[in-house]
Amino acid sequence: MAEMTRPVVPPNLPSLVKAAFNRARTNGDVTYYPTQVAILTPKSITFQLRYSPALALKPKAPKPKEPNGKPFNPFENPSPAMLVADLPPSHRLVLNKFAVVPEHFILVTKEVKPQIHVLERDDITATFACIQAYRTEGQELFAFFNSGPHSGASQPHRHLQLLPVERMKDGLENVDRGSEWSVLAEKLTETEKVLPFSVFTANMHSDMSDEERHHAYLDLYRRAVKAVSPNTEVQVQGEAKISYNFAMTSHSMALCPRLAEGAIIKNKAGEKIGEVSLNGTVLAGTALVKNETEWDALREEPDMLLDILKGIGLPPQYESTASL
Repeated sequence: MAEMTRPVVPPNLPSLVKAAFNRARTNGDVTYYPTQVAILTPKSITFQLRYSPALALKPKAPKPKEPNGKPFNPFENPSPAMLVADLPPSHRLVLNKFAVVPEHFILVTKEVKPQIHVLERDDITATFACIQAYRTEGQELFAFFNSGPHSGASQPHRHLQLLPVERMKDGLENVDRGSEWSVLAEKLTETEKVLPFSVFTANMHSDMSDEERHHAYLDLYRRAVKAVSPNTEVQVQGEAKISYNFAMTSHSMALCPRLAEGAIIKNKAGEKIGEVSLNGTVLAGTALVKNETEWDALREEPDMLLDILKGIGLPPQYESTASL
């Protein structure tokens, strides 16, 4: 196999992202949605619950002007205000226009590729290069990927999302048990903690090759497909057979097959009070709500979160960890 050109990541990536975010926010190119935060610990699983009422008013993407026109693609030709850096040869980094976590940025393919396809080696390599650029500066990144109709995906152009872990902790210093939260995907490879849904995990080590890292992802994907549909022939190229979330940190990978995007929550009288949707940040141990009724209900009855988590994927007996 021909050697792939390694992505060129700026060595000062954390400061580039911070400067781009602050500039874009000041100029109105990025909207930041402040949140309130609480820590929930159902069954000793530490989860952040974030509440942002303003997010319910987030503007919808513009519709095509022509009846059969192509939907607006914010990643195809991003404006200079949104561009963080080019990652030759195949990717670029852009800001998330609607940020709940400050300095949220996105790795996108320069070529328009489908979000519902299995990730390629250069996608994994470019993602890990960003993680390493942060780690070199003494910081950590949480990367996640949403694929398929039940995953929380919103854009069809292939992209992985990147969150500085320190910014994910904003506000936790002011809440009870805030210091107990850390990225869930990291803990899954270190403990026997069983979640209410199935997650496939793998440990990573620093001297893995790009090929080995991609194979680790493909192995998680294969096992997830077989868990959802045992008789399905698994192809590792082209359109994915399942909806799933994938997460990567400097030490671990995690992949969660998804059967639903979220779940309805009800009060003690059995009346619907809201619906909570989850994307790949569930693998960080975070959830987001947009109305006060949901916020209050989940804080009063943290076990309601368990019911939501049970509904999004497979039962936990499928959980499996590999060390590579």
